[in-house]
Amino acid sequence: MNIWTDICVNLTNQRFASDQEAVIERAINNGVQRMLIVGTDITSSHAAIELCHRYPDHMRATVGCHPHDAKTMDEKAWQQLEDLLASPMVVAVGECGLDFNRNFSEPATQLEVFARQMALASDKDLPVFLHERDACIEMLSILSQYPKPKKVIHCFTGSEEQAQGYLELDCYIGVTGWVTDERRNQDLVSAIEIIPNERLLIETDAPYLLPKNIAPKPKSGRCEPCHLPYVSEKIAELRNTNHDVLVAVTTLNSIKLFNWPVAESLL
Repeated sequence: MNIWTDICVNLTNQRFASDQEAVIERAINNGVQRMLIVGTDITSSHAAIELCHRYPDHMRATVGCHPHDAKTMDEKAWQQLEDLLASPMVVAVGECGLDFNRNFSEPATQLEVFARQMALASDKDLPVFLHERDACIEMLSILSQYPKPKKVIHCFTGSEEQAQGYLELDCYIGVTGWVTDERRNQDLVSAIEIIPNERLLIETDAPYLLPKNIAPKPKSGRCEPCHLPYVSEKIAELRNTNHDVLVAVTTLNSIKLFNWPVAESLL
């Protein structure tokens, strides 16, 4: 039996508020037995941990500050973040990183907050869950200064050259439904070919990035973790590899990266 691991579900997002439990059940019933619930600020990080306590066999959490919210990180918030990291449900620092596309926080503030989270991950011996948009050079520079934490660049959409840069720093690379979008997936399709099996992870980034190979499309237009098989099927096709093997490998990679064994109840 395949056990998919979705390494990015924004399950605390308001778009899941009315039917969160049903979304979780659909995922589990479709084989997506393991979900990483991503925190992007103090509030969502706290909510992610609470959700994991409700589904301990199926979920773990990340805790961190997204670059959009870097401007909110005062000393009180940093203390709250450290407190949240003590939870046994937390397996990574993040979502953290740099987003110079929209600059909802000033670039200088993003750089400062990102570096501090990298230092925190190094101190706590936790992996980092990374977001990068239009800031690859700056991201690689900072990552090179913190070799200790394991790293995953989530929702990678970049070029083969950018993928190589991350791989040279021993990063794992997460791939979303972006890979199914033929209007804009050309760079990613080329990069997919050079990602080693042992560095590949799969994710939905739900409720965002609904896979384009779903038919019929859900009326809501919302991506859910139950849609992860559409992502893995497309990746297997592009890599000319067995789909079941790809699913098993990516779950094994999630175990190694996050120190998150498969619960006995799922075996």
